[in-house]
Amino acid sequence: MSDTYHIEYNAIDGEDEMGSLNHSTVQTNLAGLLKFKSDKTLFVMTELSLDVSQHDLSKYHIENKEELKPDICAYFTRPIIPFEEEDLLKVAIMPDLVIEILSPRQAINYLLKKTKVYFTLGVKSCWLVIPATRTINVYSDSMHCQTFTLDTAEVVDENTDIRLPMSEIFE
Repeated sequence: MSDTYHIEYNAIDGEDEMGSLNHSTVQTNLAGLLKFKSDKTLFVMTELSLDVSQHDLSKYHIENKEELKPDICAYFTRPIIPFEEEDLLKVAIMPDLVIEILSPRQAINYLLKKTKVYFTLGVKSCWLVIPATRTINVYSDSMHCQTFTLDTAEVVDENTDIRLPMSEIFE
């Protein structure tokens, strides 16, 4: 396998370290809406490293087998930092909600694989946000989703009972 192929393959079917204006805007808007406009008490984090090193995820063919880093995750109960620690670099407790936002250089199939992994790990709900089409797919499990567009007044996640106004996500 050539180095060029490896670089191109990872840019398309893997984590994209390059952000974009739309990706960043949607990530910030969603995090703020979850934290301040949801009627649920949520602990919202962006780019949190989830420790998956204790799980065999080889069948999913994902790039990193030690950690996953969703764009946004939310917990109903905040993970606790042990008394003897100042911070945690990786969190082993899986969030209740994970949101992945498709970046311009990512393949959607990669994020769909990650969605399957998240459900395997015990996440209750996964959202796949596509800024280019201004759509949000809310997965209730790895095989079933509901798609929301700008024609929809709000995103409704029945697994977590979260509702957010669509008009404020992509602005």
